[in-house]
Amino acid sequence: MKNELKISPSLLSADFGNLKDDIIKVNRSEADWLHIDIMDGVFVPNISFGFPVLKYVAELSEKPLDVHLMIVQPEKFIREVKELGTMMMNVHYEACTHLHRVVQQIKDAGMQAGVTLNPSTPVSMLADIIGDVDMVLLMSVNPGFGGQKFIPHTLTKVRELRELIERTGSDVLIEVDGGVNLETGAELVKAGADVLVAGNAVFKAPDMEDMIHRLKSLK
Repeated sequence: MKNELKISPSLLSADFGNLKDDIIKVNRSEADWLHIDIMDGVFVPNISFGFPVLKYVAELSEKPLDVHLMIVQPEKFIREVKELGTMMMNVHYEACTHLHRVVQQIKDAGMQAGVTLNPSTPVSMLADIIGDVDMVLLMSVNPGFGGQKFIPHTLTKVRELRELIERTGSDVLIEVDGGVNLETGAELVKAGADVLVAGNAVFKAPDMEDMIHRLKSLK
């Protein structure tokens, strides 16, 4: 059975001069989660938030935190991510030599575990871990920067992942991040996505709450 569509606005696209105001708008909206990208400048060519800023964000947010670590050795920061009150901790397949161990460590810390695939990593690489994770995040842009153009092949990957989930009887959410707007979002939902991460489409919209409502209404 198809899950109800979830929307997770991406904080990377927020107005950092008015961060509190933007978070309050997300709190008032129909958004389900708040998506937070942590970047280290090594795994991806950019640096984003540190934990002092994220502690402030966590105190303000009334939405569950969907934390995506685009960093090497993400297992080093499981405790810090947990202390934020994180609901979902997402790590990259490409960054974890011992992925199964990291997934178990995240779950042992009391969080849900997500695994992220870069655009060039095939869905088939998840065959031996799909039964152990709560969510798979498919990157529909190359990670590191907001505002990039959607990679159309992601639609094929969503369909392949949906087939893998159904074939294995797994209870796993499919999340997509990168270039998501009303047009690409509609295509992703049709392909089988459960969670849409939207950055610029939400935070650059004239009316954030209305845009989140429109995304949430996609079928």
